[in-house]
Amino acid sequence: MADATVALDYRALIDGLGQGVLLFDISGRLLLDNLAARAILGPNLVLVRSEGWPAMALLLDGPRTVGPSADELREQALRSAAPIRFNTYFAGAYTPCWMAAIHSANGAISLMITIDRPDWEALTELMTTFRNEARMSISATRGHAELITQILRKSADDPKTEALASQVRGFTEIIGTHMFRLQNLMDLLQRLEVIRTGALAREVREARTRVNLANFVEDFLEKMFEESLIDPDLGRVDYRDRLSVNIPDTLAVMASPQHLGYVLRDTLRNAVCYSPPGTAIQLNAYEERTGRAVQIDVIDQGYGIRAKEADRVFKPFQRARQPQIISVDGYGLSLYLCKAELEAMGGRIWFESEEGLGSTFSFQLPVARERKSNG
Repeated sequence: MADATVALDYRALIDGLGQGVLLFDISGRLLLDNLAARAILGPNLVLVRSEGWPAMALLLDGPRTVGPSADELREQALRSAAPIRFNTYFAGAYTPCWMAAIHSANGAISLMITIDRPDWEALTELMTTFRNEARMSISATRGHAELITQILRKSADDPKTEALASQVRGFTEIIGTHMFRLQNLMDLLQRLEVIRTGALAREVREARTRVNLANFVEDFLEKMFEESLIDPDLGRVDYRDRLSVNIPDTLAVMASPQHLGYVLRDTLRNAVCYSPPGTAIQLNAYEERTGRAVQIDVIDQGYGIRAKEADRVFKPFQRARQPQIISVDGYGLSLYLCKAELEAMGGRIWFESEEGLGSTFSFQLPVARERKSNG
């Protein structure tokens, strides 16, 4: 049988890989990328093609807070005989990567980066089961605590019984507080899982629709006022009279209703929790001057954020260290999640703050115009 010679199309070969592949020459110019890399990096690949390695290093370093820099990893890879493994985040998703030096026959050295797209199905299935079981336990425990409280209210016949009832009510309130915090943490972790596993873009894409902002906020606030927004330790204070809303009826945005609800709830909750009782909170919305986005401002007269701690605000598991803020139970996650969710919807978030005077958290979403009929 005669030997068959197969001419390989290397471009087709790397495009057939499930991993993202990028190849840079020693000067940092991008020589090659594949279909998976284009899907993972999206519009950022245009910048990498134009600017080369410096743009790629910026992408790799941006979200990371620990470990060697991209330039340090590059130097290690060029000196090493084996690939260098590291992790980063693209669009908030945890992403394993490799760097390796490629030596050609003519002596030229290139740097190859491969970007994995991990299969999170097994972990997601495990976490979903865990969350469902935990939520059932939370619901049952809170229900039992409330039932105990109701029974005690009906059975206080003498001073001794009333004293015992008072103690037990105290215990049930503690149980309720811990269940509230656990439920809050479970909800935050579910949103974090969606971001870190790369599922956020798909969720937003499937849910994105035209949202009339005034109607949405009215329905949202009606539901929010019926639920417990703040930690029970802060007291059962009705905060509705603190909130003023100014949203024109004509404003509409393109957004995922669920994720817009998350952002509104978290920014309003922060305004309530981190400002003195009785101070005003404003929720204003308007079309920004270019006409391409709607801006929403959540304004409080609260404790404010120290300038030296401003860079912690949108980082995960980071909180300002002021006494008034640390005294409120929290996990340092909500604003990180809001930032990722807004960016997935084509928006952005930022803030202005002065310690002791209050904060304004602003976010923008793409404006949605009504389609004009041809009739």
